[in-house]
Amino acid sequence: MAKFVLAGKADCPYYAKAELLADLLQRNLPDFHIHKICVHPSDWEKWLEDACASNGWEHSSSPLVWRELTDRGGKGMLLGGFSDFFEHAQGYYGITSDMNSDLMQKISVENGQTKELCIEEDIHRHASVRPLHIWISSALNPICYSLVPQLFSPGLFPGLPTFSLHLMDANASEEMLQGLKMETEDLALHRLHEVTVHSDLTQAFQEAHFIIFLDDLPPVCESNDEQDDEDHTVSRVAERFRCYGQLIEANAQKDVRVLVAGDSFVNLKCLLLIENAPSVDPHNFVVMTTQLEYEAKTQLAQKLSVKTSDISNVIVWGNISGSFHVDLQRAKVFRYDGAIWGPDGFSQQVMEMIYDRKWLQTDFMSLVHKHRTAISSKTNKATAISTTNGIMTLLKAWNNDASPEDLFSLGVISTGQFEIPAGFVFSVPVSFRDGRWSVRSDVTVTDELRQNLSACAEELKRERDIAVRILKMRDSSPKADCNGLQ
Repeated sequence: MAKFVLAGKADCPYYAKAELLADLLQRNLPDFHIHKICVHPSDWEKWLEDACASNGWEHSSSPLVWRELTDRGGKGMLLGGFSDFFEHAQGYYGITSDMNSDLMQKISVENGQTKELCIEEDIHRHASVRPLHIWISSALNPICYSLVPQLFSPGLFPGLPTFSLHLMDANASEEMLQGLKMETEDLALHRLHEVTVHSDLTQAFQEAHFIIFLDDLPPVCESNDEQDDEDHTVSRVAERFRCYGQLIEANAQKDVRVLVAGDSFVNLKCLLLIENAPSVDPHNFVVMTTQLEYEAKTQLAQKLSVKTSDISNVIVWGNISGSFHVDLQRAKVFRYDGAIWGPDGFSQQVMEMIYDRKWLQTDFMSLVHKHRTAISSKTNKATAISTTNGIMTLLKAWNNDASPEDLFSLGVISTGQFEIPAGFVFSVPVSFRDGRWSVRSDVTVTDELRQNLSACAEELKRERDIAVRILKMRDSSPKADCNGLQ
């Protein structure tokens, strides 16, 4: 089977004549197939240069004809221009073209006009579509591979919008990002309008309505001094997320919603975004605590011999990736096999069902702190499934009405509630209603809990002080743009 490709300028008379000859061959020869590429005149030179460079060809005029050999494991074989195609058809198939010059000119004009109309239609079609722009940072993170297919689940975003998905990774090669794009397009998702990939940060977060940060910076050095290691990591986090915040301020929609997930310094990351995007409502920036909340539920469920889904209303306070406190004052257990039974929906207080207070005060918190690390050590991978589930749970609640009874833990900007210092991103209990979150005021803060919250706030203050000191040092030296980030 002969497979040919014919490419040329839309207004080229010789492209028109070659097109007519190709159509004639295809009609008369059952094993002859032609694929035509009509290029706008203003784009032809660049298109030809790229095509020749990628295939190792030399050709300088319109049209360009080659034979495809990819089905036989080879790249395309250059045939040449119109004269070469004409001679090949005459010598190999005994078919020629008798198109005169006037007809060639007429068809070339029609081709040019048709190409202009097609471009106008594409522009109109794109203008008529109002997609929801979703950006994912650190897109080569395994979590992204788990998350992308679920982002388009019915009911996650109200109004069944069309989506433009923008996959960004500052440290990735263009080839790897293109591979991710191809995989995403292979999902054939009905509401996915387009997929773009970005390693150049200069245009990051353009028109963004939602941004999901999955960035966790890998260690680049090891030191015997734990404080030096922390300072170095905070330095990289501070530099990167200040830049991200500035890009959000410059490029994103002013009602953009931002979700930060990850395993390190997530409260600090969110705070840096807020401080560097002053025109965006701070309430639109949140940190996902749901995964940590579910990890605490898992330990309680195993202790009580129930399923993780049978535990509800666990509160996580504080620094999500640092010093946090798990509060069980509102926690309930359903379907517990105890002395008291009730109808479906009957629950009991977790604190009344766990009599081992020593376990709660020591082993429980230790197990929660180590749980994610224990999983990663067994799989040698990030906890992609549970992280994705936490993100999905949060997005569903944030974008849609949740029950007033549902209690969520969420990292949000503090305004002084519960005597937590204002200006920190702190995990607190919230409810969702009408697409917004609000802090639960019906939670009791005991003296013991207040001491725990104070310790969490001190840690967050220390992290912020390190970041501020480092950024001041950066500002006193020559500045690098965002593309210099490591």
